[in-house]
Amino acid sequence: MMPRKLERIKGQDFQGFGCSECNWKFNPSSELSGDSLDEMKRRYEAERDEEFAAHTCLKHKRPTDQIT
Repeated sequence: MMPRKLERIKGQDFQGFGCSECNWKFNPSSELSGDSLDEMKRRYEAERDEEFAAHTCLKHKRPTDQIT
C-alpha cells in the first residue's frame, strides 16, 4: 500500500482537502477565527493536519466502485 497523502479535492459536492488512500475529507470543526488572515490560515492548516494525521483509513473506506 502506498503512503497516504493529503491532497486537494475539487468536485461537485466537495471542495477542500482529503486523503489520497480513503474517503476521509477535512471539514473544519468551526468557523475560521483569528486576528489576521495569516493566523486564520495557520489555525486552519494546523487543525487540518492534526485531523489528517489522526484519521484511520479503515474507518473511511471508499465504495468499491470508486477504487482505481
